[in-house]
Amino acid sequence: MTAAPYNYSYIFKYIIIGDMGVGKSCLLHQFTEKKFMADCPHTIGVEFGTRIMEVHGQKVKLQIWDTAGQERFRARDVTYEEAKQFAEENGKKGENVEEAFLEAAKRIYQNIQDGSLDLNAAESGVQHKPSAPQGGRLNTDSQPAKEGCSC
Repeated sequence: MTAAPYNYSYIFKYIIIGDMGVGKSCLLHQFTEKKFMADCPHTIGVEFGTRIMEVHGQKVKLQIWDTAGQERFRARDVTYEEAKQFAEENGKKGENVEEAFLEAAKRIYQNIQDGSLDLNAAESGVQHKPSAPQGGRLNTDSQPAKEGCSC
């Protein structure tokens, strides 16, 4: 049985952080389902959604994690005042959710292209998917089996 080729080149992982009840789940739903929900149920634990988008001619799977306002995910803490000031200065009022994720994906992709993002570092939040050559078999760059090896 041959494996089907992946329909994307990269996975970019995003973590949405913030206090409980500020709209993280609504943001996730707006992006993944393209539907606005004014009142989303509270997240228990962690939820995620995915969507494949084209970034500079490459298909990229965006994996968005909703953290339920948990403290352990707060490595990149932004205060309410900072977020409010940013929104006011940039005219953000809840629109352009898709554009925000796409712009972030473009910047991540550019960082990959210019070498400033290490794809081998687990903490980068980016994975490169292997491509399938003609014939449908995945290119895994594996070493040839050694003589007498049953692996």
